[in-house]
Amino acid sequence: MDLILALKAIVMGLVEGFTEFLPISSTGHLILAGSLLNFVDERAKVFDIAIQAGAILAVMWEFRARIGAVLTGLGERKQQKFVLNLIVAFLPAAVLGLFFSKMIKAHLFAPVPVALAFIVGGLIILWVEKRNKQRGNVARIDSVDDMTVLDALKVGCAQAFALIPGTSRSGATIIGGMMLGLSRKAATEFSFFLAIPTLLAATVYSVYKERALLSMADLPLFGLGGFAAFVSAFLCVRWLLRYISSHDFTVFAWYRIAFGIVIIASAHYGWVQWVE
Repeated sequence: MDLILALKAIVMGLVEGFTEFLPISSTGHLILAGSLLNFVDERAKVFDIAIQAGAILAVMWEFRARIGAVLTGLGERKQQKFVLNLIVAFLPAAVLGLFFSKMIKAHLFAPVPVALAFIVGGLIILWVEKRNKQRGNVARIDSVDDMTVLDALKVGCAQAFALIPGTSRSGATIIGGMMLGLSRKAATEFSFFLAIPTLLAATVYSVYKERALLSMADLPLFGLGGFAAFVSAFLCVRWLLRYISSHDFTVFAWYRIAFGIVIIASAHYGWVQWVE
């Protein structure tokens, strides 16, 4: 394997893992990182999605006890309700993605549209956090087990906004969940669980659809990126679960806004030659 290509794979994997579960958009960061590294061909786009498998495995390992309880207790009403909620929440993004993913990739997978989504998303987070503080941070739902099917559908509709690169899948589900009455902890945990079918489906679909671009020689590269994504995602999930116990998401909102402004300014003034 070419050393430079291997280093690019590791960097992209780290970017994927550290950003997938934070409300800052992993897709947006991958587009920007890929542009800077000139890692933007069609195979690279499949790579970006395939390495999500590493992030999925990290979440599955972190929540292995709950996942095991669900699999062994499918005869119980509690676990059946949990699985149904995940299926219902998964469907909006899955259906809309099938119809509009090609159009979105053609027009929005570029640094400036991503930067604009960063800024808009940051402003929404600031608004939601301010609204929650004004209401005393009182949540209607404190646990993912208390969610109804309608709650799950609404969170799933919020997740669909993440089809726009730069929006953030985790940000859309967490902030959307909080707007709908979920506690910060419940919204974050449901976002983690919902990531499993969502990212798994996207990974399998993308790799299968673009299989003609790939060969067995690509396995080491994809494996390296996936492993980097697993390690960084595992560390990120552990950190985020501790962070939300005593902090809100305001810092991520300001990061999104500042980062978006820097990207737009760099494109406008030619400080960075972004590759699309």
